[in-house]
Amino acid sequence: MKKENTEAPLQTLKVEEATPLMTYLVEKKIRKSRNAIKSLFAHKQIKVNGRTTTQFDHPLAVGDVVTIHKTNKAYDTKLLKGVKIVYEDEFLLVVEKDAKLLSVATDRERSETAYSIINDYIKIKAGRGSRVFVLHRLDRDASGLMLFAKSAQIQELFQRTWNDAIITRSFIAVVRGRITPPEGTIISWLTEDKKLIMHSSETDNGGQRSVTHYKTVKNNRKYTMLRLEAETGRKNQLRVQLQSVGHSIVGDRKYGSTISPIKRMALHANELVFRHPATGEILEFKSPVPENMQRLVEVVKVEKEK
Repeated sequence: MKKENTEAPLQTLKVEEATPLMTYLVEKKIRKSRNAIKSLFAHKQIKVNGRTTTQFDHPLAVGDVVTIHKTNKAYDTKLLKGVKIVYEDEFLLVVEKDAKLLSVATDRERSETAYSIINDYIKIKAGRGSRVFVLHRLDRDASGLMLFAKSAQIQELFQRTWNDAIITRSFIAVVRGRITPPEGTIISWLTEDKKLIMHSSETDNGGQRSVTHYKTVKNNRKYTMLRLEAETGRKNQLRVQLQSVGHSIVGDRKYGSTISPIKRMALHANELVFRHPATGEILEFKSPVPENMQRLVEVVKVEKEK
C-alpha cells in the first residue's frame, strides 16, 4: 500500500469564490506556467480539503482548502537512469533521453530502453495495469526529447493526426566541415538494404521521398552546428541525407563519420512543439544542447587564438 504523504504542505490556500480548480490555481499563480501546474496534478501533489485530486475541473466551493505538497520521488533515481521527465499529465509524457540508450526495443536488440524505463516508472506510480505507448523513435546514439502516450486512444489519435499535431520537431547536429549553402533543403529518396542500412539517391529510384531543412547555427574551421527539421520522418533520415551531401554527423560511424571526439553521435532532439490531442493546447519544450556538442564548435577557435 502506498504511504500517504503526511509532511506539511508547501502551500495552503483558502477558496473565497466558487471556481474550477485549474482556473483557481492559474489565477493564484502558484506556478509560472500552466504546464508546471499540470505537472502538479500528474504527480498527485494537489489536495482539496485533504483529499488528493487529479481533475483539472474539480469544482471548488467557498471555504474549501487547497494544499500543494511535495512529490514522492523515492523511485525516480532508481528507475529513471538515462531518462528525465520533462512534462507529464494524465494523457502523455515528454522525456529527455540520454545518448547510448535505445529508445524502443528492436527485433535484434532487447536491452533496456527509454520505453521500458518509463513503463516501469508508470507501473509503480499508477499501478501494474498502467503502461505507456510509443509515438516515435529516437536513434540510440542521439539524445533529446521524446513523446509517449499514456493510452492506446491517445496513441491512435496522435498517429492519425501526426502531421497536423506536431508543429515543430527540430534537432541540433554537428557535422564535419562547412556546409554550402549555409541554409537549405535536402531532398532525396531513401531505400534500405538487407543489412538495415539506409541509402540516399538524388533521383527517384522507387524509395521514400525524404525532405530535411537545415540552417547553420555556428561553425569554426573543423565543424558546423546545424539546426535540422525533417519534413518527413524516415528511418535514419537526417543521418543518411547529411552523409549524402558530404557532411556526416560527427561520431556517426554507421553513416560515414571517421571521428568520434565526444564518444557519441553529435545529434540532439532539442525542440518539440505540438497541439495537445485532448485539450487542444499548444505545448512547447526545449532541451539545451549538450555541452560536449557545443564545445566542438568552440574549441578550434580557442586554439587558433593561442
